[in-house]
Amino acid sequence: MGLAELVLLAVGLSMDSFAVSICKGLGMKKINLKVTVVLGLFFGSFQAGMPVIGWALGSQFMGIIGPIDHWIAFILLAFIGGKMLWEASTEDEDEGDGKDAEKIDLGEYLILAIATSIDALAVGISFAALSVDIMPAVSLIGITTFIFSVAGVAIGHTFGARYEKPATIVGGVVLIFIGLKILLEHLGILAI
Repeated sequence: MGLAELVLLAVGLSMDSFAVSICKGLGMKKINLKVTVVLGLFFGSFQAGMPVIGWALGSQFMGIIGPIDHWIAFILLAFIGGKMLWEASTEDEDEGDGKDAEKIDLGEYLILAIATSIDALAVGISFAALSVDIMPAVSLIGITTFIFSVAGVAIGHTFGARYEKPATIVGGVVLIFIGLKILLEHLGILAI
């Protein structure tokens, strides 16, 4: 696998993290650099770490994880998206200060990072089959995902600062649809 293919793969793997980062940025009244960097590090680390796990395990356990990975991603993303919809619908108009999006929630970041990086586990298994040099490959994936995640927060913030409550609703719906898209693709109902 050449550099061009690895770059395209890294960009492709980072797209779910990019979309989720946009959703996180939607709820920020002002950019919080610490939150943005921590979110980028979570997503970048998991996108880099999952292929390492897949590479290390090889295809031994793919028979167990493969049939349900799409369900895991769907459930995690639907949970976070539903949580965002719930918070937007129960929030008092006077309380809409974006404080939740501007605080670091490690539990939420962990769930989002796992949900958006499950597909990278399968990539790691393919790396083992193709004898790809794992360290440069996962470094490129992690750095690319970090950059896209930070950019996603900035893009989301640009729109969310003006339209916080509707943007939170849109963000929740987007997360649910990303999870649904993953599920439908793996079930063979949606071909993209």
